[in-house]
Amino acid sequence: MTEFIRKRTANAKNDILSGITVALALVPEAVAFAFVAGVDPLVGLYAAFMIGFITSIFGGRPGMISGATGALAVVMVALVAKGNAMGADGEQLGLYYLFATVILMGIIQMLAGVFKLGKFVRLIPHPVMMGFVNGLAIVIFLSQLGMFKETIGGEKIWMQGNPLWIMIGLVALTMGIMFGLPKLTKKLPEALIAILVVSAIVIFGNLDVATVGSFIKDGGGEGLKGGLPSFQWDIFSKVPFNLDTLMFIGPYALILAAIGLIESLMTLNLVDELTETRGNSNRECLAQGGANIITGLFGGMGGCAMIGQSLINIKGGGRGRLSGIVAALALLGFILFASGLIEQVPIAALVGVMFMVVIGTFAWSSFRILNKIPFSDVIVLVAVSALTVIFDLAIAVISGVIISALVFSWENAKRIRARKRVKEDGTKVYEIWGPLFFGSIIAFNEKFDVKDDPENVEIDFIESRVSDHSALEAIFNLVEKYEGEGKTIKLKHLSEDCKALLYKASPKFREVIVEAVDDPRYHLAANPEKFTKPLSEYKL
Repeated sequence: MTEFIRKRTANAKNDILSGITVALALVPEAVAFAFVAGVDPLVGLYAAFMIGFITSIFGGRPGMISGATGALAVVMVALVAKGNAMGADGEQLGLYYLFATVILMGIIQMLAGVFKLGKFVRLIPHPVMMGFVNGLAIVIFLSQLGMFKETIGGEKIWMQGNPLWIMIGLVALTMGIMFGLPKLTKKLPEALIAILVVSAIVIFGNLDVATVGSFIKDGGGEGLKGGLPSFQWDIFSKVPFNLDTLMFIGPYALILAAIGLIESLMTLNLVDELTETRGNSNRECLAQGGANIITGLFGGMGGCAMIGQSLINIKGGGRGRLSGIVAALALLGFILFASGLIEQVPIAALVGVMFMVVIGTFAWSSFRILNKIPFSDVIVLVAVSALTVIFDLAIAVISGVIISALVFSWENAKRIRARKRVKEDGTKVYEIWGPLFFGSIIAFNEKFDVKDDPENVEIDFIESRVSDHSALEAIFNLVEKYEGEGKTIKLKHLSEDCKALLYKASPKFREVIVEAVDDPRYHLAANPEKFTKPLSEYKL
């Protein structure tokens, strides 16, 4: 028991300090995303607390931070607006439709975990991953540029003169501390120290700069202070649970669930690479889904993994579940007890932290390898980066996977080969090499000369794999053509699954397919567990 506790608390100091830093960075992000979605700042802050707390305990990736995110907030805008239009003025019906949608989103995500769909993140190619982190770094950078604007006469305009130079100076100081402090000592959390130093300069220097408090008020909020999240009974009285409601919130819930899972699982993979450990993607799906259900029931806007805050945590030394738990509880503490202090933190300090996250997130090595990787991978990398910036993460990743799959199919389609020879008895043999699937069907059909071939033909599939229904159809049609010309055709070394499908399609294939196989290479490919001796010891 002592050993168990010792292992769990070995990194406690780093987890606690890193968690506090993350909590500070969560405040403006959650508030900003709440404004984007068109809801009260506390709705975003409650989501950050609840989702962060639940996923830190039950999630599949210790050290990963979850909360309200911009990718989801952008989708929520239209949902909230349409929901408000369906109710009376001031009723805020859109908010309750949002809560219902978040609950349905969580159910969909939990189903993804139950059916173990999280493993499909392994199909995401490396160029897509690099494009994802590059695009996300650009998105984070662009989102922080809005902090260099000030509100004058109710309008947001770019800072000029002294306010701009003070803002730049404080941001640069924050970045300088984060860059230089680790070179002096690694025992202190550089991000937290930088925030405290810059905050002290602003408070004691009585500098007139944007703070967390002024940021909330400029967005129309009343302040950071609030109570504990409460169960939203009004969901059941204001939102009619019928088919019309499901038709309205269903598409939004599906999109939000997909974006949330993709962003979470991509972040999980990235943290895996940084920490050289392995997370559990299906467990993360279940935790994200459960967290969103609870969040919707208790008045949060829903969320998923946050790559920026996750990287702050990892780079700050946070590795265990304790870091995420501390971040969530510290955020709740800010809301309940320390709202006045947190509202004094200058936005410049948090912008500086996020700029350092951008520098750490961007895959600078992608510039070095552009001329060393296949051109198709370059296209995928650039396309995913651009689509992440222009649209959102889900569209970018799905598009990248589709492009990679099409390139893979095209390249494999060109690898089909047919070596031809004639036996002593005059039988012509086609030895097929390469994968036979939908992309290689045309090239496969072009290998045969049905009219000019001799009376007896054999097609040997020992070096080929029949992969899909298109391949089965191609074989079926080829047999039909040869038999239509009155010729005899035999198929050898077909895979067991292909033979089963052909037999099911037509009884005549029992006369065409050769079952008696005397080539050990075929048996080795079909049943490798039955062969323990080296291949050279078998007679070929």
